[in-house]
Amino acid sequence: MSGGRIKEEDVTYIRERSPIDEVVADYVQLKSAGGGQKKGLCPFHDEKSPSFHVTPSKGFFHCFGCQTSGDVISFVMKMDHLSFTETIERLADRLGYQLRYEEGNFTPAPAGNRSRLIAANALAAKFYQDQLNTSPSAAHARELMTKRGFDKSACETFGVGYAPDEWDGLTKYLRAEGYTIDELETAGLSKMGQRGPIDKFRNRLTWPIRDISGDVVGFGARKLASDEEDQGPKYLNTSETPIYKKSQVLYGLDMAKKEIAKKRQVVIVEGYTDVMAAQLAGITTAVATCGTAFGADHIRIIRRLLMDDDAFRGEVIFTFDGDAAGQKAALRAFSEDQKFVTQTFVAVEPDGLDPCDLRQQKGDLALRDLIAKRVPLFEFAIRTEIKLHKLDSAEGRVNALNATAPLVAQIRDKSLRPEYSRLLAGWLGIEVELVTAAVNQGLKKQPQTNNSTAVEESLSNVQWRPNPQEPRLILEREVLKARLQMPALISNWAEIEANAFTHPSYSQLSAVIGGRPEQSSIEISHVIDENMQSLFTELNVEPIRADGEITGHYVESIVARLREVAISRAIAELKSSLQRLNPVENEQEYNAAFAGLVALETKRRGLHDLALRSI
Repeated sequence: MSGGRIKEEDVTYIRERSPIDEVVADYVQLKSAGGGQKKGLCPFHDEKSPSFHVTPSKGFFHCFGCQTSGDVISFVMKMDHLSFTETIERLADRLGYQLRYEEGNFTPAPAGNRSRLIAANALAAKFYQDQLNTSPSAAHARELMTKRGFDKSACETFGVGYAPDEWDGLTKYLRAEGYTIDELETAGLSKMGQRGPIDKFRNRLTWPIRDISGDVVGFGARKLASDEEDQGPKYLNTSETPIYKKSQVLYGLDMAKKEIAKKRQVVIVEGYTDVMAAQLAGITTAVATCGTAFGADHIRIIRRLLMDDDAFRGEVIFTFDGDAAGQKAALRAFSEDQKFVTQTFVAVEPDGLDPCDLRQQKGDLALRDLIAKRVPLFEFAIRTEIKLHKLDSAEGRVNALNATAPLVAQIRDKSLRPEYSRLLAGWLGIEVELVTAAVNQGLKKQPQTNNSTAVEESLSNVQWRPNPQEPRLILEREVLKARLQMPALISNWAEIEANAFTHPSYSQLSAVIGGRPEQSSIEISHVIDENMQSLFTELNVEPIRADGEITGHYVESIVARLREVAISRAIAELKSSLQRLNPVENEQEYNAAFAGLVALETKRRGLHDLALRSI
């Protein structure tokens, strides 16, 4: 870091040679938006559908939601809370470019300067790693990592190090490199002892914690001494600093981010060695929190990488220990689940082994199998609660129902509630009507401030216009837009099931469309209702959500998917009817219903295959 103003021609050079889409992609998954633009979930405000657009040819970004805009420099400044000079220096490092300054004299940077703190942490990481590799006193640290199944190569990959059992080994090293005591304290690397500055970490294994761009911002450290020798916590993290906010960092994210965006999956584990074990076993989307519970800030980070909206759903998989604490963590995650549009799952090892122990005892394949056998978080949370009750008595079953019905009522996607009500009835051995009634009662008790879907539903009588961002309605909206904007691409409109459009306004508009010849354009004069005219205009001008060119194959796929969803609802209803029929007493009715179920399943599979083939 040099004191002085960066030469203007260097600033121009950095701006012109830092592709904005490549820089933004370090933080946000971008998809093609057509016309040379890319889009993703805005990192500057919370949203369910992508309104953040990047135009690489012009070097600008703009969010149509919060109206934030700028170039590549302003983006990095806003994202990482850097000064202009620090941003230019970071982008220059990214390019490997040596900056020039107007003034030649060196001026010490203030203690809170981000670049200095980042550099100090990077040197500390190297110091710790060198200690683990070469110091005789680190033998017990190396032995512990070997016992956990990690060789030297694995430790080097993840930057594992060793903080020596000395009062000020790191502090002396960094002081010799030109860092002040104030800087080391601000970075969380040193602290004041009774006789002067001492190291924050002593006689501990260390893991460098990196931000999403790969800069070391802090450390996690595991003690190696016995409780008698070291009365500190087993795991100790860097305290909050200007560059390290534990609620905004996920360990391993810098390594996993590209795979997360590519596979549309993230696996949340609980510790640093769990991330190492998962990554080495081939689960390249594994990350962990850093000494804090999984929370809202972590969700925002993951949603941006997954591009978590109804059109691009992925998977979030939580792994928890099988003990009581792990189950509590899973139930806490259940309360956060509603902030995702994407599906959430839980993978719990039956013997209570964490991912690191599982890999060590049973191998990489066992760990991959654990993730493959994940179960929906809703199911896990409900079954966990059921286990607390004795189902061999009527009282026990009623108590279990009273405890689990509110969980089903919390499910944001109302199309899932009937299915989980039926599942719950089977798990408890109670009539589905009783469960449905209990769930509906739970819905009435939901606080409006905590259930946005319930609020929207309660206003549906006075708000005719569908919410364009409502995840469960986006597919219906896209099919209607395709029919209005590109009628020539849809030749089978009459085949769409009557119950395919669930919102009254969409259903009403589809009826208007159904009265016109297929593949023909529809004029606004054909729409009589004033509200329908407004919706008609809106859907005619709103862009269709597609990656690149809108083709007949794409339109065919979303129509097939809409019909598949409609038939799935019909199948669920028919299965419910079958459960209530006695095959002996109502043989004819039962056989007819069963034959209908087989026919619907066949049609659903055909539509599912068509949707996949057409993508």
